[in-house]
Amino acid sequence: MSGLEAAAAGRAGRLACPPEALARYFRVLGDPTRLRMVAALCERERTVSELVAITGAPQSRVSNHLACLKWCQVAEAERRGREVVYRIADPRVEQVLGLASRLASEHGEHLAACRRIGPDWT
Repeated sequence: MSGLEAAAAGRAGRLACPPEALARYFRVLGDPTRLRMVAALCERERTVSELVAITGAPQSRVSNHLACLKWCQVAEAERRGREVVYRIADPRVEQVLGLASRLASEHGEHLAACRRIGPDWT
């Protein structure tokens, strides 16, 4: 991609990928447990045990979420002896979370009242 193409893709209203791919990416970040895990990984590298403690989710669920995050290239793993350490694969993920968090906090009441996306958040 040339510099001009990259600049055009970055402007509002222009997507650098098909909308279906972008929707899938946001779906990866759309699960509250995965989102907690990604936020924790943005702080520093973590083991499965640390992520279990942070999320309060069972180890099997955390492992399944990590498999999703690895497959979608949001997280990567490195074996260190008997442990596997996970980290964010691309530092831009932290920027996406920061911007989305600020947007959500500014519109929290409307998000909580929205009946079209489900009653699972208050």
